[in-house]
Amino acid sequence: MTAPGLIIAGPASGCGKTLVTLALLRRLISAGRAVASAKVGPDYIDGAFHTAASGRPCVNLDSWAMRPATLQALVRAVGEGADLVLAEGVMGLFDGAPGGGGSTADIAALTGWPVVLVVDAKGMAASAAALIQGYASHRDDVNLAGVIFNRVGGPGHTAVLRESCAPLGLPVIGGLPSDAGLAVPDRHLGLVQAHEHQDLDGLLDRAAAWAAAHLDIDRLVDLAQPATPGGAQAATTTCALPPLGQRIAVARDAAFAFTYSYVLEDWRAAGAEVLPFSPLAGQGPDANADAVYLPGGYPELHAGRLAGNRDFMMGLRAAAARDATVYGECGGYMVLGRGLEDAGGERHEMAGLLPVATSFAAPRLTLGYREVALGADSPLGHAGSRFRGHEFHYARLCGPEGDAPLFVCRNARGHHLGSIGSRQGGVMGSFIHLVDRADGPAPAEQRSTVQYGA
Repeated sequence: MTAPGLIIAGPASGCGKTLVTLALLRRLISAGRAVASAKVGPDYIDGAFHTAASGRPCVNLDSWAMRPATLQALVRAVGEGADLVLAEGVMGLFDGAPGGGGSTADIAALTGWPVVLVVDAKGMAASAAALIQGYASHRDDVNLAGVIFNRVGGPGHTAVLRESCAPLGLPVIGGLPSDAGLAVPDRHLGLVQAHEHQDLDGLLDRAAAWAAAHLDIDRLVDLAQPATPGGAQAATTTCALPPLGQRIAVARDAAFAFTYSYVLEDWRAAGAEVLPFSPLAGQGPDANADAVYLPGGYPELHAGRLAGNRDFMMGLRAAAARDATVYGECGGYMVLGRGLEDAGGERHEMAGLLPVATSFAAPRLTLGYREVALGADSPLGHAGSRFRGHEFHYARLCGPEGDAPLFVCRNARGHHLGSIGSRQGGVMGSFIHLVDRADGPAPAEQRSTVQYGA
């Protein structure tokens, strides 16, 4: 039987739900509870903080990008060996992909996990009840079970908020005062990564004490419910992404940190050997690997070190020369290109395996869900095979991506975005972070835009 779960959500981004989730995870773990965590939506960074707080891998749950069978299998797996699952929502409770899907509310409806809403109460008193009532009644299939107020002005402010919510019949778990010592710095793709903090354990312990002092945590835990059968049934599914080889060298460090744990677990379960290496530590891919995977991350912050790592760059070129599969996503894609210009305008030579050059000198945000179809047979699948994922970067392409695109792409509304990515022999990559396969044949415009099998 899988563990009961709760979803920590908010009316909007910036309400403090990440810090509240981390505080609860660390407090409950410190109290001896076996707590697992999940993160709704396509997010690598928050999940790494969850893992630091709980000591368990965080699982992403995405109702837009994942097939139902994948999602159900992950919901079931996350609660195994735990006595509670805490899931952190994405954006506002009902926010998701344009055209629908992908929201925290969708995950709540699928799993049956109750929602605890974190409300930023700064500048708000009795009016909070009207906001909460709207969230509680907006969807009949979402169970809003409790409220946490954040950034309260003191005990008197919390008392007014409690009184205003009494007619709603929703428990108020507590009111959290602002604490400047709990601020987590961010950068252009979100929070500064968990492993880059010098005293992350200290921050998490302080957050746990903050939660314990101001929240009725026992009452919150009592709100948790097991996932409904439709959300946690025993589901079997093929790998989200097919293994790229039998011995897969995977770059893992601050420059290449954006991997989904379930993808690597799928590969191991399929019999592949995963061989982590750190380019920032001066390492290159295993010389006997038949595939190399460069995930996304922050190569732009370490471009000089990467360019100067001879073992890394020569290892990539040697892998390509022996016809190993070399696959890069977003940051990894940029490293496979000819050059990367950092924010200061300095150009750094990259592996030169794809006809791509990128720049951060005049950054431009590109963000959104994507559905893609393969333009030719590759280790990812046959021509026309579809995947869903997301794109989130500030890099600009300096010139075209070449005449052999990897994918044909649509956005979440189904609008055709043309070709994306590049492939040269066994080397391939794009700005897309792949999440899962997509069922069914490619739409007509994706089938007809490229010459499959070319």
